[in-house]
Amino acid sequence: MSWSVVTSEPLDVAAHEKAVADAGAGAVVCFQGVVRDHDEGNAVVELEYEGHPSAAAVLDEIVAEFAKDPEVYAIAVSHRVGLLAIGDTALVAAVSTAHRAEAFQLCARLVDEVKSRLPIWKRQRFADGSDEWVNCP
Repeated sequence: MSWSVVTSEPLDVAAHEKAVADAGAGAVVCFQGVVRDHDEGNAVVELEYEGHPSAAAVLDEIVAEFAKDPEVYAIAVSHRVGLLAIGDTALVAAVSTAHRAEAFQLCARLVDEVKSRLPIWKRQRFADGSDEWVNCP
């Protein structure tokens, strides 16, 4: 089983873990990307994510590619768009496999691939009133 979503709604980490549960899986690894209050010495007050209209289709493609791996039992990944506060979850990726090493490796690769290819741009707003667009693929 696999699914992906780009949404403005809060992300549910437990729902991702449940979605990848499988009786044959000995490992479920879940990554939660959370908005932090700093970046390179600057105090961050909020983030805004803006997605290209193709973002959902690109995320589906990435998930489909990873789902073809015979080690993968199930995969679920979601990315938020819109205004996020410090502590909000921006990205959730969950993978289940037979063994932990594969699950950790696949989840890390999945997050890297999403960050590399997903056309979602991040605007950081700093405490001093300035802002910066970053992570634009």
